[in-house]
Amino acid sequence: MHPEFPQQDIIHLNHAAVGAWPRRTEEAVCEFARENVRQGSKDYGRWLKQVDATRELARALIGARDAADIAFVKNTSEALSMVAFGLPWSAGDNIVFPAGEFPSNRVVWHAAGERFGVEVREVEVGDEPERDLLAACDRQTRLVATSAVRYDSGIRVDIQALGAELRARGILFCVDAIQHLGALPFDAPGCHADFVMADGHKWMLAPEGIGIFYVNPEIREQLRLQEYGWNMLAHAGDFANPSLTPAPSARRFEPGSHNMLGIHALHASLSLLLEVGIENIDHDICFHWHHLAEELEAMGCEVLTPRVRRAGILTFRPPAADLDTVYAQLQAGGVLCAVRGGGIRFSPHYYLTDQQIERALDQVQKALGIAA
Repeated sequence: MHPEFPQQDIIHLNHAAVGAWPRRTEEAVCEFARENVRQGSKDYGRWLKQVDATRELARALIGARDAADIAFVKNTSEALSMVAFGLPWSAGDNIVFPAGEFPSNRVVWHAAGERFGVEVREVEVGDEPERDLLAACDRQTRLVATSAVRYDSGIRVDIQALGAELRARGILFCVDAIQHLGALPFDAPGCHADFVMADGHKWMLAPEGIGIFYVNPEIREQLRLQEYGWNMLAHAGDFANPSLTPAPSARRFEPGSHNMLGIHALHASLSLLLEVGIENIDHDICFHWHHLAEELEAMGCEVLTPRVRRAGILTFRPPAADLDTVYAQLQAGGVLCAVRGGGIRFSPHYYLTDQQIERALDQVQKALGIAA
């Protein structure tokens, strides 16, 4: 087993839902708790340096040019809401996004449409989602929002091609990267994203309740603030300063005290990912993905995720078998997975061993009633 992931009784193929923590993240959380118990906030200044250090790790992961472009949020949904209710919409504007997205990336745009009188275009997309989304745009399209990787089918959107065309048309681009960051290389400026958000609890291998939010610095001040507090001010910490000017950096989206426990944990998790290297992680996930796909197809399963569009998610449909029954048997056998998109969803991370993958395949074979 990988020394950072001593998983004895499970094969974790569910990182698209809630990923596992590495050992160093456990140690970081325990040490932070012990420090609080023993000496309270004596070293709060060091905690603030950890905030800065974690922001730099997040910058490297997301490919931002400056750590000042990164804000910490509670989760993806909070960041999406900041965009939806912070943009200065005008009469006649429309929002374009794919049909069937994860609820967080649907409800927020419908809510904004109702509040601001903006047209909402929920577009059915096929094998080339970029083409379908662009076809739904016109001169009144203000923003296109999409997941970088679909949560159900695992289809990866070509955000580079889509972002380049949207930038050429002057349309804002919002990317929900929760199924991408930590599994694949990401370049926020390179894909011309104006907004990128992701919670840490999936492929980033961190806890729930701490996420990252990138805002293109060229349009940062266009986004009207929805939350206010002492920490979002330019002179945060200087409590007697009469100025109420927001910080010029993305810290303006952080109204109050940081989730220090979450930040210490996120720092540990991101440090591991960046030490291993995202390109290496992508390579290892790809190896596991293709091995699983080949073996599942040999058992008669239909792999629903297109190979040319793969990221970390592999969704497959068992042959003539009840999905819920197969899922329940896999869970009982220690194979963590999910039912999504009309199939069973596997989402392996880089650290899994060949032996663990083989054990998972053995459990699939058993669940399908195929003789060993």
